[in-house]
Amino acid sequence: MEKQSYGEIHDCVIKQRINPQRRKDKVYIGCGAGFGGDRPMAALKLLNRVKELNYIVLECLAERTLAERYQAMVSGGYGYDSNISEWMSLLLPLAVERGTCVITNMGAMDPLGAQEKVLEIASSLGLCVSVAVAHETFVDESGSGSLPEKPATMEGGISTYLGAAPIVECLERYQPNVIITSRVADAALFLAPMVYELGWNWDDLELLAQGSLAGHLLECGCQLTGGYFMHPADKHRNFSFTRLLDLSLPYAEISFNGEVFVMKAEGSGGILNFSTCAEQLLYEVGDPNAYITPDVVIDVRDVSFQPLSSSKVLCMGAKPSAQHVPDKLLQLVPKDCGWKGWGEISYGGYECVKRAKAAEFLVRSWMEEVFPGVSSCVLSYIIGLDSLKATSIDNYPSAWRASEDIRLRMDGLFQEKKHAEQLAKEFTALYTNGPAGGGGISTGLKREIVLEKRLIGREHIFWRIGAKQTKVGEPICQKYVFQDVMNASALHEPALPPFLQEDMHNSCLDCFIAETDRSAAPCGQKVPLYSIAHSRAGDKGNDLNFSIIPHYWQDIERLKLVITPEWIKGIASVLLDASTKSIDEMKKWVEEHVKVEIYEVKGIHSLNVVVRNILDGGVNCSRRIDRHGKTISDLILCQHVEQPP
Repeated sequence: MEKQSYGEIHDCVIKQRINPQRRKDKVYIGCGAGFGGDRPMAALKLLNRVKELNYIVLECLAERTLAERYQAMVSGGYGYDSNISEWMSLLLPLAVERGTCVITNMGAMDPLGAQEKVLEIASSLGLCVSVAVAHETFVDESGSGSLPEKPATMEGGISTYLGAAPIVECLERYQPNVIITSRVADAALFLAPMVYELGWNWDDLELLAQGSLAGHLLECGCQLTGGYFMHPADKHRNFSFTRLLDLSLPYAEISFNGEVFVMKAEGSGGILNFSTCAEQLLYEVGDPNAYITPDVVIDVRDVSFQPLSSSKVLCMGAKPSAQHVPDKLLQLVPKDCGWKGWGEISYGGYECVKRAKAAEFLVRSWMEEVFPGVSSCVLSYIIGLDSLKATSIDNYPSAWRASEDIRLRMDGLFQEKKHAEQLAKEFTALYTNGPAGGGGISTGLKREIVLEKRLIGREHIFWRIGAKQTKVGEPICQKYVFQDVMNASALHEPALPPFLQEDMHNSCLDCFIAETDRSAAPCGQKVPLYSIAHSRAGDKGNDLNFSIIPHYWQDIERLKLVITPEWIKGIASVLLDASTKSIDEMKKWVEEHVKVEIYEVKGIHSLNVVVRNILDGGVNCSRRIDRHGKTISDLILCQHVEQPP
């Protein structure tokens, strides 16, 4: 391998590109991964099916995974995503053969370490590739400094959301086969190749807004093409589960004038239509008037979607917000938030819920004998009864009687490790000291960190790029390498039993549903919100964000009269742990801390709702079984509402 070629250190102040060249009239960019646990085989299928792809982006980093990489790194493990070996071994041969550049944030805390791993894999495959890195670095106050070996480790794991500029610089200088980054904003991973290929500049704000819209729609992978969408309770989303077998990851065609089409592979499963695009548009955007990315602040209130076929949708209407570009960037700072300890045990049959409550009482009492006061740090719930709402089950006597297969979980967040260890010990003691018939005990403990957020001026954040290339002793024909990988991966369509094949061809939902086929919900009678709208929920720190998207667009005016801050607060407050507070204390706490913001998004006739301080501290320290709050969309949709005339 050759010596690293480094570029200069840059700050994040916006600097216009000098004489940018339009290399293409349109560029094709695919999403190969929408999160750290996505499927490499789906990315290989996308590469194989969509031959025009110029770039494929692996978006694998989130606050949860960034925290995990930091913890692994300080314990002597990898600061980058160790799954990069599997991904690159599978994708590199075909990507190199097709000339498709791979861009990924799997570098996390250690992009240089990830670069070395990818070069090692490429060499083992006999591939001659250039692997570039674009990452945050740190300099002293005078603005000088040298590149550290592991840039993200220098300042205690601090990581800043960078924009597209470092990736654009990589493309201009190196034209690499692979670009590995540290923490780069999700949409910016996709925007960078648009800026480079289409000749855009950083003051082309209308174009940057449209490009960032495309990136936001693509960034969560199959959530755009039918993943996380099918729902048997909703006739508008109730398609056969077999259509989920062959989801196509999405890709986009972006033209130099900002025209954006999102697509899925022809003949693939899943679904791409107005509704899937609308759900992804509002996913975790907060205020739709000001969706902040490092490169442009976007106003998506007038965005609209025009399906052109079952596999292609035109996306229009993104524009820069009043504050065009943020003056400061979001920085994440790791901070110890204690020790998590947990235990689970199953009960079944007659009065199983009462036995679970007895077990909870015993574990809490035993904890108090050893460490008085610490049981207040424990959240208890019963899987199969109330685990998704995490509220007191005293109000569910009918559910108690109906439950015959449940599992008690107790989850505590403690300041000291010994308290977490004690919870695990006391929970295990239920085997011989608890109620009858309990089994399948599991316990665990883990140190937790939270990523505190702060805003830092662009002039104080620095980045650098570099590149290395493999040196292959005996060149191997890349065509044969690709064939070997394809054969080893057994890339073929899934074989289905005959009844599933028939079900697949007779799904009750067509991919291309005209809006005129839908009708308004009835007035003056209570109906579940499912019958009127659909929703998707996500998180930003300790805040919940969910959408309300009517099936029939004219229902939005009546829904605005029903979906009020008071209505939302009354439903969402059951997510809070009320075990240590009286009813009055809880009402006061909710009034003081839980804030509800409701935004209308006129382009898609929908509402976007943000609920502040509702997720038990956020994904990295929450004691809830659903740390992200994703199941809350169904808690909202199962409510019965009466639409006014």
